[in-house]
Amino acid sequence: MVVLAYQFASGVSERGAAGVRALRRVCLAAALPVAALLVLGLLAGIEAIDAGPMGTPLLLGGALLLAVMARLLFVRVTGAAFPARGERAVLGVVVAIIALCAYWAVGGYALEKGQADAVWLSRNLYLRPAILLDTRERLSVDWAGVRETPLPNVETGARYRYRYEGFRLLAQSGDRMFLIPQYWTWESGNVLVVPVGADVRVIFHPG
Repeated sequence: MVVLAYQFASGVSERGAAGVRALRRVCLAAALPVAALLVLGLLAGIEAIDAGPMGTPLLLGGALLLAVMARLLFVRVTGAAFPARGERAVLGVVVAIIALCAYWAVGGYALEKGQADAVWLSRNLYLRPAILLDTRERLSVDWAGVRETPLPNVETGARYRYRYEGFRLLAQSGDRMFLIPQYWTWESGNVLVVPVGADVRVIFHPG
């Protein structure tokens, strides 16, 4: 964005005095919001205002990006020396902070996306596969919607002794299954991690 703005300024400045005057106004317009954005970013950082997970990095990063763009446009318009004494180090710090804010904003987006997906999942659990889970040992899970039933010992040495109903398959990764109760909620829901092996039997069923 800064590079494109600088190239645009170069083209406009070649049009003479009128172009230079227009670019001066653009520089001023780009610099004016910087202080306001920085203040808003700091207020969002201390949670004095609610700007969401991405608000603080976008406000701070945007303010610094505007400052850099305004400085480069000013240099292009006035022909001032660049970088000024000590400005190279400051510019390096500013660019590093902008990069950090970009990384921070991506993390905030991932957080918002994850929460939105969790809310959607809690409202559409019927779309996840329903399963019966047979185990050799008791799980001792007292979760809403999950029911434990002792299996009849119809034969000597029966491997599975307990059946659990009310689980749905959230995901499977390698030899582990992630199960959630059918009344799972994203705010306080539990997840049961079950190793796939001879100690458990998983039965998929409709519903």
